[in-house]
Amino acid sequence: MTKNIYCLFLALLPFVASAQTSEPSHEITRPKLVVGIVVDQMRQEYFYKFHDRYVDGGFKRLMHEGFMMKNGHYNYIPTYTGPGHASVYTGATPATHGIIANDWYVRQLGRTVYCAEDSTVSYVGGSESAGKISPRNMLTTTITDELRFATNKRSKVVAISLKDRGAALPAGHLGTAYWYDGKTGEFMNSSYYGEKLPAWVVDFNKRQLPQNYLRQTWEPLFPLASYLQSVSDDNEFEAVPIGKDAPVFPYVLPELMQNNGGLGMISSTPFGNSLTLDMAYAALESEELGRRGETDFLAISFSATDYVGHAFGPSSIELEDTYLRLDRELAAFFAHLDREIGVGEYLVFLSADHGVADVVRFMQSENVPAGSLNTRFVLTQLRGYTTQKYGEGNWIENFSNEQVFLNHQLIREKGIDLHAMQEDVAAFLLRFEGIKETYTAQDMRRHEFTLGRRHLLQMGFNHKASGDVLLVLDAAWLTDASRGTTHGTGYTYDTHVPIVFYGWGIKPGSSSRYANVTDIAPTLAMLLHTRLPNGATGQPIGEILDRE
Repeated sequence: MTKNIYCLFLALLPFVASAQTSEPSHEITRPKLVVGIVVDQMRQEYFYKFHDRYVDGGFKRLMHEGFMMKNGHYNYIPTYTGPGHASVYTGATPATHGIIANDWYVRQLGRTVYCAEDSTVSYVGGSESAGKISPRNMLTTTITDELRFATNKRSKVVAISLKDRGAALPAGHLGTAYWYDGKTGEFMNSSYYGEKLPAWVVDFNKRQLPQNYLRQTWEPLFPLASYLQSVSDDNEFEAVPIGKDAPVFPYVLPELMQNNGGLGMISSTPFGNSLTLDMAYAALESEELGRRGETDFLAISFSATDYVGHAFGPSSIELEDTYLRLDRELAAFFAHLDREIGVGEYLVFLSADHGVADVVRFMQSENVPAGSLNTRFVLTQLRGYTTQKYGEGNWIENFSNEQVFLNHQLIREKGIDLHAMQEDVAAFLLRFEGIKETYTAQDMRRHEFTLGRRHLLQMGFNHKASGDVLLVLDAAWLTDASRGTTHGTGYTYDTHVPIVFYGWGIKPGSSSRYANVTDIAPTLAMLLHTRLPNGATGQPIGEILDRE
C-alpha cells in the first residue's frame, strides 16, 4: 500500500511542478532607465500653443502616448529654478527641503547665499569661480538618492544641465552632476563628486561643441510670417542683445558673443539645448546607462528655454522657435532610446521648474492690468518710515525675494516688540500700488493655512531662513520690470506646468485633476519600488499607478 502511494506521488510530481510554474510572477521589476526631463520655464500651455508644428516623435509622443496631468501646479511661493528642481526630485516644498530661493539672505552670515554653493569644495574642470557647488544646502533626499539606496548604489545617477543648480539638485546627494561653465565652454563639476572628471567628459570637452554652435547664425526654422502664435518680431517688449538695434532675426552669433557673455551666450540660444543633449548622448554611451542590468537614472534640465524666455518673453518668435527646435531634438533623442534601450524599456517624466509671467509692457499694450513695482523706491520709503517712527538706525537689514528682513539685534537693543514691528511694516507696505497682500513671519509660524496664496507662502517659508514680512504682488505685476520678463509668483502663469509620464509601465491617458509637482517623486517611488524621499509631502498620482 505504501509503495503504491509513493508511486502515485512520483506520477503527480510533473503536474505539481507545472501548476507552480504557471502561477503569475511576483518578481519586482524596474525599467532599465529613467529619464527625468525638466524644461526650464515651460508653461503647460506650450504643449498646445505650438502643437500644430510639433513633429510626431517629440512633445506629441509624450502627450498622446504618455499620461498627462493637465492641471499640474507648483504648490508654494517663490517659483524659481533652484526650489523647482529640488521640489520635483524631493517631493517636498521649500519649507521642508530648504532650497527657499535661488539666492537668499542669511541673517547669521550677513550676506546672501546661493542655493547650490559650497565653500568646502573646489572646482573640477572648468573655472574656479564656477566650481564651488554641491547639493549640501538641500536638506532631504531625492528620488535619485532613494534609487541608489534601493540598489545598494549599483544604479548610476547622472544629471546634466547648463545651470549648476539644474544638475546638482536633481543628482541628489549620491548621484553625479555636470554643468556648463560659460567661461571655458566646458562641462564640469566639483570635488564633491570626485577629484577629476571621467575621461569621457574630458574627451567631450575637447570636441569644443560650444565654439562650433556659436559660429552659426540663429535663423528661424520657418518664414517669420508663419509664426502665427507669436507677436511681431520687432517690438518694444523684448530685451535687445548688445550690438543689435532691435530684438529681431537673424542673430549672427560670432558677432554678438563677445559682448553678450562669450561662450556663455550659447545658453541664450536654442543651441544651448542642443549642447545639453549632446552631453546626454555622451553620458548614455560612456556610462552605459540602462544597459548594465540595473536601473539607471539620467536627469536632464534644459536651461536655454529659460534664458530665451526671460529675454524675449512667452509671446516671442524667439521662444516659439526654441520650442520647435527642442521638439525635433527630443524626437531624435527618444528614437535613440528606442534603439539603444528598447521600446517600452525606459521610463520618462517631463515637467518644468516654474512657468513665466507675460511681459508687463505687452500686457499693458493689450489693456490688461499689469505693472512693475519699483523696489528701490519702496525700500527708500520704508527706511524713511521706520526711522521716523522708531528713531535712527538701520532697521531694514535686507529686502529680497519679496521679503523684508528686519534688524533683530537693533530691535532687541531698543526694546521694541518684534512682532508688533512686523505688523507695522506689513501694514505700511500695503500703501504701495501693486502690493496686494502682506504677511508676517509670526503669521506663518502661528497659523496653518490650507488655501490661497497664504498657503503657498507657508509652503515656501523656512522658520530659520525666511524674512519677517512677506509680500504678494497683484496679478501680472513684477518687481523692477522693463523689457523681458521673469517668474516667482504664486499665480497660475508661474505655477501651471507640465506633469507627464511616458514609457515603461505607463498607459496613455490624461486627467484634469489638480496635481502638484511634489507628487512626481512619490509616483516614481511607487513605480521604482523605492522608499519615498525622506521629506516628501506629495502623494503618488493614482491615475498613473492604479490602472488595470
